[in-house]
Amino acid sequence: MASTTTNPASSANPAPAHSSYKPRYIDIGINLTDPVYTGLYHGTQRHPPDLPAVVSRALDAGCKKLIVTGSDMAESKKAIQLAKEYRTVLLPPRRFAGVIYTTVGVHPCSCSQFTTSLSPSTMLTELHALALRASQQGHCVAFGEIGLDYDRLSLCPKETQLQYFAAQLDIACSLSLPLFLHSRAAHVDFFRLLDARKDKLPRRGVVHSFTGTQAEMLELVAGGWYIGVNGCSLKSAENVQVVRAIPLDRLMLETDGPWCEIRASHAGAGFVKGYEEEEEGWM
Repeated sequence: MASTTTNPASSANPAPAHSSYKPRYIDIGINLTDPVYTGLYHGTQRHPPDLPAVVSRALDAGCKKLIVTGSDMAESKKAIQLAKEYRTVLLPPRRFAGVIYTTVGVHPCSCSQFTTSLSPSTMLTELHALALRASQQGHCVAFGEIGLDYDRLSLCPKETQLQYFAAQLDIACSLSLPLFLHSRAAHVDFFRLLDARKDKLPRRGVVHSFTGTQAEMLELVAGGWYIGVNGCSLKSAENVQVVRAIPLDRLMLETDGPWCEIRASHAGAGFVKGYEEEEEGWM
């Protein structure tokens, strides 16, 4: 889903010689429904809404498709609405079609929404219907973000996460969609639940924002899964070595914006020096 010819952590060589070629990318995970894109930071309005400018800059940089993450029912619906609004984007003299797409699902840290709803089974049915309808309309391209997060059990208990990850995987088995997955400190349970359904999930999908070990990555790759990386995947020297080992045909790129950028303190920061985009000569 991300068009690139080199592994971003494969070397620290300087940028290649300038050419007229401009790569094209798909950002497989970006949170454009976040309030910061309306200028709202922690309840305070800091600037006018700038989502159109963000999308415009992405297109100018060669990122032709943006997949907005659905993290619960409400956010999934917002993402679908964005996909409808950005079905076409006009940036004279060019017109871009199908710029924003979505995922639909409930994040593991939000799975308590099922237990606090009037009817968890009804909510699951509505989630299935939402994903199916959005897929048929050409907006939803993956089911998720679903998975397990044992680093943040304060947001949702482990047993609740396990129950509704399994329930959402069962929904996925009836949809013709790849998965957009989340795993933090939960690989054994995470892979066990996926592997139990491997024959019912032929399209597989991507484990996004990957921060696991090389052994975990290789087990996922062997199972047919893709690995998504962003700044959080490049924090430590160990992270960099894991990314270096990802087979290029299983590597996907994401910003997870407005979070998970590559920061100066990250071990991966040195690998992007010299690759800053030049404004002149790229178009």
